[in-house]
Amino acid sequence: MTDPLLPTLPTRVVVTGAAGKLGRAVVAHLRAAGVDVLAVDRAGGRDPRDVDGEFLLVDLTDYGQVVEAFTGGADEHAGGVGAVVHLAAVPAPGLLPNSVTFANNSAATYNVFAAARAAGIRRVVWASSETVLGLPFDTPPPYAPVDEEYPPRPESTYSLNKALEEEMARHFCRWDPELVMVGLRFSNVMDVEDYAAFPSFQADPELRRWNLWGYIDARDGAQAVERALAHDRPGADVFIIANADTVMNRSSADLMAEVYPDVEVRGKLGEHETLLSIDKARRVLGYEPRHSWRDHVDPAG
Repeated sequence: MTDPLLPTLPTRVVVTGAAGKLGRAVVAHLRAAGVDVLAVDRAGGRDPRDVDGEFLLVDLTDYGQVVEAFTGGADEHAGGVGAVVHLAAVPAPGLLPNSVTFANNSAATYNVFAAARAAGIRRVVWASSETVLGLPFDTPPPYAPVDEEYPPRPESTYSLNKALEEEMARHFCRWDPELVMVGLRFSNVMDVEDYAAFPSFQADPELRRWNLWGYIDARDGAQAVERALAHDRPGADVFIIANADTVMNRSSADLMAEVYPDVEVRGKLGEHETLLSIDKARRVLGYEPRHSWRDHVDPAG
């Protein structure tokens, strides 16, 4: 159930990438909160009649299809969309040739942003990425915990596209000052069943140093989306969304001292405190992680 202290959520929301790991959690979370959700994806061969709830197969690289989805132009699907949650993308570098990843993700996001504006939808939440922080940190981060204060440092075509999406959102909001566009820099998304692998990380801190040992429980990712949908400050803004702890048993201070000894650590770290700072999301969105892998797996293995 939604937090009664949150401002009123939009009554009807389109969620793209609804068949993905995070998308499934977001759709379930918003529907449980009473939001009317049109779930959108283009999962190959999927029949919308086999999916629980309202579902529409849409190729987001086709602008006309996106406009239909957002305006009720598709038969048997209503209009009245108040917000869009855009999660659809080739989800990581290295899955497809770089040019294919860029062509798909850039076109899809432009079409979502432009179609939302054309349809008079004033609220867009989209999945940016922790990768814009400089992952896989072969070049050490400028400081830790990392935050939103330093410029994007994309190190892959996938991440380059995410950085360009953030810039594109800023210009859409410059063109239309009533727009509210919130980019969520999600860490590595995990379902509960993924936590069985976490004990295997413990012997070698190098295994997960590529994202400073961060993760995001899909349920907390969905909570962050709800918080972002309730955000009503016009303009474009971005937030790191991670869990409150790391994937490791060792203290965060020890991990930094061993793996990144020359990187400045700002402030006093809690024992397992995330090194992907969520202070801004806490302060502005009221986001607070509710889950931890430690609740599901014996940290000692």
